[in-house]
Amino acid sequence: MPELPETETLARDLNASLVGRIIARVEVPHADVLRVITARSMQRLLPARVVERVWRRAKADIIDLTGDRRIVVVPRFTGGLLLRADAVPDDRYDAVRFRLEDGGTLAYRDVRRLGTVSVYDARAFEEFDRRLGKEPLDPAFTTSELSASLQSSNQPVKKILMDQRRIAGVGNIYANEALWAARIDPSRPGRTITEGQAGALRDALVSILVKAIDARGTTFRDYRDANGNRGGFAAQLAAYGRGGEPCVRCGARLTMTHAIDGRATVFCHRCQS
Repeated sequence: MPELPETETLARDLNASLVGRIIARVEVPHADVLRVITARSMQRLLPARVVERVWRRAKADIIDLTGDRRIVVVPRFTGGLLLRADAVPDDRYDAVRFRLEDGGTLAYRDVRRLGTVSVYDARAFEEFDRRLGKEPLDPAFTTSELSASLQSSNQPVKKILMDQRRIAGVGNIYANEALWAARIDPSRPGRTITEGQAGALRDALVSILVKAIDARGTTFRDYRDANGNRGGFAAQLAAYGRGGEPCVRCGARLTMTHAIDGRATVFCHRCQS
């Protein structure tokens, strides 16, 4: 957390609010979140640059600036980007603050400071981007594309879905949900998934991600959108976080295990095979 729907929500909110605004100065209360740049370099390089676009790649929010610079924020478990008006006080969990020339602050807030903030030029960003897999909401992410990826591995299908080098942006929540919706056991080796099953999985994944974006993401504890509001998709979850509860499809008790990839995996032993 946050995964694709949460970072997409943040990117859309910030793109609507930040484009054309100018960074006046940068404050770095907690430099341990920085990667590939120092606090001093960030404070020297970023002031006076204009925000051109905010968008998402995988689980990262990308802020394009004038002068060939991109801020790349990977929130991970407890991180988030918040846009505050002048009257709103700073937070003790702010790791980086971008003060805006026309007032207000874009803050990267991270309770556990497990996320990262980087600044790349075009070449460095290309290297970052090259390490990431297909975007599941891209039309190029077809059944054939997913099937080929699954057939190339003997790892559990859930682990393949969460491999950012193969499919970008899918984490534990939405892998659980997609596999439940497609009726596929998360522990099945990728090579055993037929093309028909891959098609059902691809369609389920895309549908769930779109619904989660429409609900502005999933909040259990820390995630908030750019305005500090909670996501609403938790009410629609059929598998994740429901271990021991009845399956909403068949009534069997949902199983929860950490055996597949060390993460909480919830599935229905009756529905998913």
